[in-house]
Amino acid sequence: MKISFVVPTRNNARTLAACLGSLRNQTHPDVEVLVIDNSSTDTTVAIGERFADQVVQWGPERSAQRNHGTKCSTGDVVVFIDSDMVLEPHIATEIEEQFTAHPGIGALIIPERSFGEGFLASCRQLEKSLYVGDAAVESPRAFRRELIEEIGGWDENLTAAEDWDLADRTKEKTELGRVAAYIWHDEGRIQLRATFAKKRYYGRWIDQYVSMHDDSNSKFTRTALVRKPGALLRHPVLTAGLVTLKATEAAGLLLGIRDSRTSSTGSAT
Repeated sequence: MKISFVVPTRNNARTLAACLGSLRNQTHPDVEVLVIDNSSTDTTVAIGERFADQVVQWGPERSAQRNHGTKCSTGDVVVFIDSDMVLEPHIATEIEEQFTAHPGIGALIIPERSFGEGFLASCRQLEKSLYVGDAAVESPRAFRRELIEEIGGWDENLTAAEDWDLADRTKEKTELGRVAAYIWHDEGRIQLRATFAKKRYYGRWIDQYVSMHDDSNSKFTRTALVRKPGALLRHPVLTAGLVTLKATEAAGLLLGIRDSRTSSTGSAT
């Protein structure tokens, strides 16, 4: 079984070598790596050419990049990885094992943890640990080729919440499985101002996702944060920082949603 990893990028030189290196270090014997770049101006392309089987230019956003990567790939399985992620070495092997053992499963969740620099990255690490196993948060990343093609890939009208949308459509078609090995997300050094701006930018597509899915509330409540009070109480300082981080994200998203609705109202008039 050939496993194709599709990695969309844009100016990700800081994290890309570690990401692609972890793909090349997989224990599985038949791995394909595709980097789908969106006009990077740093050394992203050069790094991609060191590690990847293909480096392709495509845009304008990551959903379109992933879909194009699917078209360019040749594997029986397509796995979508962000360029700031590092994979444990047995993931590809576990993907083949799960798909072989469970023919009725069409897509797999790869659990995610995080690391980074500074206090807020430690807060994020606590948050990500609470989401492992939470069906409302985790989304599949590994797909049998016939399934990802059948459901039409990623919605190119969404640049945020596109993973939730794909998960919703996947669950309508197939049963989900999971592997035991982890993805580790490199958060770098988290800054509140940049986090707010990022979430405000994403807010416009969050609003679009909500309008498309009536049952979207579970994606925002993050019930794992309240279902596991023991983990939060054991880390009161990190929990306080996490509350600040989530409040900043919420404020950015709400403002982005307001921007989206204001723009839509203005266009309508």
